[in-house]
Amino acid sequence: MDETNATPDDAARAVRRVVERIEEAAVVDREVLHAMLSAVLARGHVLLEDVPGTGKTVTARVIAEAMGLEFKRIQFTPDLLPSDVTGSTVYDDGTGEFEFARGPIFTNVVLADEINRAPPKTQAALLEAMEEGQVSVDGTTYDLPEPFLVVATQNPIEQEGTFRLPEAQRDRFSVKTSLGYPDLEGEMGLLERRANRRSLSPTVDPVVRPDAVRLLQDMTEDVTVDEKVRRYIVELARQTRADQRAEIGVSPRGVQRVFEAARAAALIDGRSYVTPDDVKHLAQPTMAHRIVLTTEATVEGVEGSAVVRHAVNAVDVPAVAPGTDEPAPASEPDLDTGSEEATTDSEPPSERDAEPDPDPESATEPDPEPDTGSETTPAPGREEGIMDGGDEDEDSRSTRDRHEERQSDDEFDWAR
Repeated sequence: MDETNATPDDAARAVRRVVERIEEAAVVDREVLHAMLSAVLARGHVLLEDVPGTGKTVTARVIAEAMGLEFKRIQFTPDLLPSDVTGSTVYDDGTGEFEFARGPIFTNVVLADEINRAPPKTQAALLEAMEEGQVSVDGTTYDLPEPFLVVATQNPIEQEGTFRLPEAQRDRFSVKTSLGYPDLEGEMGLLERRANRRSLSPTVDPVVRPDAVRLLQDMTEDVTVDEKVRRYIVELARQTRADQRAEIGVSPRGVQRVFEAARAAALIDGRSYVTPDDVKHLAQPTMAHRIVLTTEATVEGVEGSAVVRHAVNAVDVPAVAPGTDEPAPASEPDLDTGSEEATTDSEPPSERDAEPDPDPESATEPDPEPDTGSETTPAPGREEGIMDGGDEDEDSRSTRDRHEERQSDDEFDWAR
């Protein structure tokens, strides 16, 4: 795959195929699924908190399978040791040397099932892996495979024998969300899928390769964020810190995670730029779990989501011109320009006004030209999988035209 040839349209189509493949096996709300995939593309991690039996394990495994990634599950228990997660050094009788036996964390997607049942020492074994993409055992550092994603689950209704995740570890998750119960049609669909297979657990075939996932992550880094949108993210975080119900608001690290997730959401929608709506849609799953409430707010039953909701309503949404990397130009003309420049700017309309006096025959001939122009320069953002965007320059149009001439099956070899 050639990164220089990949476009946001290609990324959106690839992610759409992944979503459709996941929905063949699991019933997941599109908004929740997009939030989880945003974390994947942003090189983040996901925390799922929900009651038992809602499909947390199945969803994590199917996401890995649809993306062609290796998957391993770790059941966290009170007696689980850090070496059970990262691995340990063992003595080999055959060679007479010590060798490192890799733990289950050496994979692409790790499911840390019921993470709050393990003691804090074992939970901390994930910290370096989640933040640095590596583990250190006996003074030696080992790199983890790429891409690397931790999907941790916890049960909110059974708190006996559990260890609450510390704030430092919760802050390392890019997204925290819940699946919830499916609606009537969703549960009927589950039974339909179960009736059509003979295995207990559903499986899917991959639609993209691991190197395609890495390419999508690289493309996420190229998504631009206007300065007004960046300020909007910062002001939302600062508003959560100013809330009287919050003892600790969204941290500077959390601001960066929101920034990264918003870029991934824009790429999923087939855009190379972030809009304020991307930030608003991800505000709850990316910010609420980072807020530490005061004792009074906790007693009153206030949740972090209420603080985030108040911040979203209190902060003004910036006006950003779509499809541009720079802020929208001022509506007023430059007062320093001379009268000659003003006269020059006013000349084209007068020329156009004086122009339409051609012969009747020539007036009827230009009709095909607007049609041709509309075909060669379609409105930006109108292709499938793209939201409305701004004007395209000539380089963007030429790149898109070359892309359309290629056959879709041979473009990037997303699938196996």
